Amino acid sequence: MKKIGYLGMGAWGYCLASLLASKEGNEVICWTTKPDLAEHLTKTKTHPLLPGHQTKGHIRFTTNMTEALKDVDMIVESVTSAGIRPVFEQVRSLGLPTCPIVTTSKGIEQDTGRILSEVIIEILGDHFRPFIGCLSGPSFAQEVIHGLPTSVVGSGYSAEVIHSICSTFNTPSFRVYPNTDILGVSFGGALKNIIAIACGISDGLHLGSSSKAALMTRGLHEIRKLAVACGCKQETINGLSGMGDLCLTCSSSMSRNFRFGFLLAQGISVQEARQQIGMVVEGAYTSVSAQYLAKTHQIELPISTSIYQIIYQGLKPLEAVHALMKRTIKEEHL
Repeated sequence: MKKIGYLGMGAWGYCLASLLASKEGNEVICWTTKPDLAEHLTKTKTHPLLPGHQTKGHIRFTTNMTEALKDVDMIVESVTSAGIRPVFEQVRSLGLPTCPIVTTSKGIEQDTGRILSEVIIEILGDHFRPFIGCLSGPSFAQEVIHGLPTSVVGSGYSAEVIHSICSTFNTPSFRVYPNTDILGVSFGGALKNIIAIACGISDGLHLGSSSKAALMTRGLHEIRKLAVACGCKQETINGLSGMGDLCLTCSSSMSRNFRFGFLLAQGISVQEARQQIGMVVEGAYTSVSAQYLAKTHQIELPISTSIYQIIYQGLKPLEAVHALMKRTIKEEHL
């Protein structure tokens, strides 16, 4: 039997915890900071954000992190990018078993430009590096929870952890491909959220399919340009955790980043749009990190910069479109 401690019970965390609990021989202990949610999940085995699905298998819910992590064979997190540091500082204070730690959140820390796995390594110590991995790729909780065919990527700093992630999460409907480029996997998953906001704005302004196709293509170029400058492999960005995730989040209203952009295009304020989404908009957080990294590496990111200016500097979406269309045209390099 594999015992798994799961940190974070948003829609994605609950979805993956349910997937793991459905596999014979697994026991999953889920931690949340919200007592009301823990009580609701315990009583109903359903999540408020994912109606119509009831969890099966050995799964339980708690607000006690010590209980959630006691004697576990694997730790999985699905907290927010901003929450990674405080959560793992709490994990460190409890002492840790020597087991794989898997990130499933998608983001880049503000001010440091670190991917989330590197944040965890900084907190726990470099001797934990071989135990750290991540799961990323094109996947919506609303689809995965109902067993619809999905393909993602498992990555890490050691072959053993990559293999452990793939074998632990793989099911007949949830296919996990191994990839050794954890930096590229993480960058692709984080940066595509910014472009998804841009595509939501495009649809909200009724700019048409041609406009969105251009945003996705040039957005992928921006992601690849920054990622490669930061040491990622270009082919990783062209794969599931880059282009695949980009295609998904830029073309569906199930993406909170897409919906956020759509609301902004309708003239709704940033604060009100966040409230209407009701969940963290990771692309808004990561747009700050992208600006930091672009400045560090002296790279221009026109689309990402426009999204940052819309969210944090009051630029109007339509003004951003006009500014992008007036940029000097250069030869296309891919």
